[in-house]
Amino acid sequence: MSETIEQKCLSKGVKLTDQRKIIAQVMSESSDHPDVDELYNRVSRIDSKISIATVYRTVKLFEESGILTKHEFKGGKARYEELNEGHHDHLIDVKSGEIIEFVDEEIEKLQKKVAEKYGYTLVDHKLELYGIKKKS
Repeated sequence: MSETIEQKCLSKGVKLTDQRKIIAQVMSESSDHPDVDELYNRVSRIDSKISIATVYRTVKLFEESGILTKHEFKGGKARYEELNEGHHDHLIDVKSGEIIEFVDEEIEKLQKKVAEKYGYTLVDHKLELYGIKKKS
């Protein structure tokens, strides 16, 4: 079982106030990539005293501590997800905003091949695909 954001905070020495615990819990339970406004709406249902400024500061702290990662997908607000060891890429629906995480071994091999072709060793990459869902 993977560590929760709260557990990662504790192992990295990030002080957890009650409000930060709620934000960490909500973020851990998120199956999507919420922006700060979406995260604020979710946490305020649990504790209406949490301000949007607190959510912004907490997300920034978690990002700086290597617990969350920030994505700035084309044409939208910054979105966040838990920083995990496993690599994945993203397919973003430009109409609905839906984000699909995927891993494709053929793409991984092709990226390494391209880097080698130009005399490089690939050390990292980020792939974002943008599309519109086909009608069934």
